[in-house]
Amino acid sequence: MELLTINNVWMMICTALVFFMHLGFSLLEIGLTRQKNTINILFKNIFIITVGLLLYCLVGFNLMYPGFAEGSSGFFGFAGFGLNSPLTTEGALDLAYNGGYTYWTDFLFQGMFAATAATIVSGAVAERIKIGPFMVFVVIYVGLIYPIAGSWKWGGGFLQTLETPFYDFAGSTLVHSVGGWAALVAVWLLGSRIGKFKDGKAQAIPGHNIPLATAGVLILWLGWFGFNGGSVLSAEPGATSLVLVTTSLAAAAGGVIAFIVSTILHKNYDLTMFLNGILGGLVGITAGADQMSPTDAILIGSIAGAIIVFGVALIDKLKLDDPVGAIAVHLICGIWGTLAVGIFGALASGAQFMSQLIGIGSYAAICITSTFIILFVLKKTVGIRVSEREELEGLDAHEHGMDAYPDFRLNEH
Repeated sequence: MELLTINNVWMMICTALVFFMHLGFSLLEIGLTRQKNTINILFKNIFIITVGLLLYCLVGFNLMYPGFAEGSSGFFGFAGFGLNSPLTTEGALDLAYNGGYTYWTDFLFQGMFAATAATIVSGAVAERIKIGPFMVFVVIYVGLIYPIAGSWKWGGGFLQTLETPFYDFAGSTLVHSVGGWAALVAVWLLGSRIGKFKDGKAQAIPGHNIPLATAGVLILWLGWFGFNGGSVLSAEPGATSLVLVTTSLAAAAGGVIAFIVSTILHKNYDLTMFLNGILGGLVGITAGADQMSPTDAILIGSIAGAIIVFGVALIDKLKLDDPVGAIAVHLICGIWGTLAVGIFGALASGAQFMSQLIGIGSYAAICITSTFIILFVLKKTVGIRVSEREELEGLDAHEHGMDAYPDFRLNEH
């Protein structure tokens, strides 16, 4: 009983840390975008966490952990609506649910992950998407697509039952790439912001508050201790300590390598590239944080940091407009981190690498297809992009009738 209590307290602390990440995402997104869209971005982030938790309670949790029957295909299952209280007739918690933590803690921890996937999309489509269609997308994607896809691995589905099971410790693919694939499709369907590309070349549209963006990244790094540390699913000292070490080393290496590569290529010390390099390192280590040595973590983070610089350049070259670099960070580094499990660490092997490829392909298929269908239907019916006037004058004024800084206005063009 004492061990259960210790494990459960650790899991609740980790849940709080993952919840705190939503503040980090919010600050990062508003910092890297323009002042006139601040309220809009904050509204979207608040909507995602509130509605995401409700949806995960009503349908998501039981879609993601349906308890696939023996002989099932492992693609889809549903254990019923709402949360099924594991209480005995005396009202005491049924300790047989899990030796590491209670049913309630399990729900809340996993619910925080579900909301994170949609937050990734929010940053990529910032400054030009209509809020109504975005909210419809979030309801479908968080309520249905994310938990169904999650069940394929974490719910004991077909990726878990491969001869060499697909491995994703804390969600390089299941959370970050699921958000990243959706972001890629959404950015393509939306089109770029006015003024982003001129004569075929990408133009810088500076964010209005880089100090806030920096604070956001440091909060995300702190939150990742819960994201990865909680994925141990217990307070086991050796495993949790190792995970926090590999997570931090990968983040540090990602930031340093991103700023060095960026400086060599562009001849300036770019803080935003440094920040995204840290995030790239964090996403990269997430799939195998429990399987890597410190040296492996530094190598994985370093490669992720370099990927960020070239990934951002590639996105610009493809004329895709991602204001916060979400596609490079969450999708490209998510793919890299997932593949790295088959290259580095305790699980490295050819068979594991092939399983990682199968997993990446499976998630790409469901995420690209579902996002395209949802957003394409919305685009053809109600439209997904604001008018030119609304975009130029700012979404805060037109969609919310508010100003984030009413006593301090900048002239924006």
